[in-house]
Amino acid sequence: MASAAEQLASNLNFSAFAKAEDLKKRIWFTIGALLVYRLGTYIPLPGINPDAFAHAFSSQSKGVLGMFNMFAGGAVQRMAIFALGIMPYISASIIMQLMTSVIPSLEALKKEGEQGRKVINQYTRYGTVLLALVQAYGISVGLENGNGIVSDPGMFFRISTVVTLVGGTMFLMWLGEQITARGIGNGISLIIFSGIVAGLPHAISGTLELGRTGALSTGLILAIIVLAIVVIALIVFFERAQRRLLIQYPKRQVGNRMFQGDTSHLPLKLNTSGVIPPIFASSLLLLPATIAGFSQTTNMPAWASTILASLGHGQPLYMAFYAAMIVFFAFFYTAIVFNPKDTADQLKKHSGFIPGYRPGERTADYIDYVLTRITVVGAIYLVLVCLLPEFLISATGVPFYLGGTSLLIVVSVTLDTVAQIQGHLIAHQYEGLIKKSKLRGGKKAR
Repeated sequence: MASAAEQLASNLNFSAFAKAEDLKKRIWFTIGALLVYRLGTYIPLPGINPDAFAHAFSSQSKGVLGMFNMFAGGAVQRMAIFALGIMPYISASIIMQLMTSVIPSLEALKKEGEQGRKVINQYTRYGTVLLALVQAYGISVGLENGNGIVSDPGMFFRISTVVTLVGGTMFLMWLGEQITARGIGNGISLIIFSGIVAGLPHAISGTLELGRTGALSTGLILAIIVLAIVVIALIVFFERAQRRLLIQYPKRQVGNRMFQGDTSHLPLKLNTSGVIPPIFASSLLLLPATIAGFSQTTNMPAWASTILASLGHGQPLYMAFYAAMIVFFAFFYTAIVFNPKDTADQLKKHSGFIPGYRPGERTADYIDYVLTRITVVGAIYLVLVCLLPEFLISATGVPFYLGGTSLLIVVSVTLDTVAQIQGHLIAHQYEGLIKKSKLRGGKKAR
């Protein structure tokens, strides 16, 4: 029985893919939905002077706007209808996860199963609308304050901008849900993935252009390629790494027969927090530089200018704070998404136990002990993946798209999507085997 799944996995080939009609439909639907998203990133907001905005954006591209532009697939740089991207939804989802750990009523909803998750998802949508409204209005006011960006400033421009940007975010949220339900992979992650991948050719061509002009040596470009391959291999290894805790179930008697107790494993991911720590850390650290860029006309104290200069992208203080905040958010977000006490209670409810530890509180303490120690390794891995490219960027001026956060997102989403495709192929082959066995059984009966 154990080798059946292995045989199915080993038999995954192009012929199996060709026969999986449902999988092909899902893939084509996903590609079509992502093409619609990419098209929307090129439709500009009404009433915007593209040249004036491009000039204003170029002075802020190294701040938090540069990172948001990366996640939005270049829509911020073009101030398109999808300029807000899917970030308000992600922010609302993270806020709801935090609130479910703090507010007892939401925590109870989370434990109610599918119905409770639907209610929480609805609250997340409301939060997305609220965050998008605030951000869209802030963008409209900021655009009006720019020199010559808005051709006809006023209340009508603000209302049209807010409606357009909020509508774009809600459409992307709906599109992501449709990809998740009718396509392949997590729709929200794939939207961010496609935005980052769309900018990679420009980043690579920019790096090659620096090599052609002599700004980067051939050896340095080769070193960049080798480093990118090493970082990708490191991400693949650590994202698939797990610490499996042995779970045993007691013997049970059915009638006059005694059945041996089953064993299974509780998998604990080495990087439970995913890509959230680098995103949060880089957003908070780039925020002061962005605020300073928008307030260049004001007289700033000397001490404030010194601090902002020290927190500039690539500075030693920036790197130190970046590493510290990645470690903090790795532990913080892991504590939010994984509750050892709930896991221990579920094991106790199903009569499962970890050998050598009593069910209940002792089991929860042991799971927390193991989780804390593997999170240390996961946090160190995130720091290395994110800081190695940052050192290279600060030393050579390599484009922002080749940062560790972008590589982490791209590789993680790719692994998840490939795993889902393999799951669909295995399910398709398994259904085919069942149908064949039924046909053979029917022939024997005849």
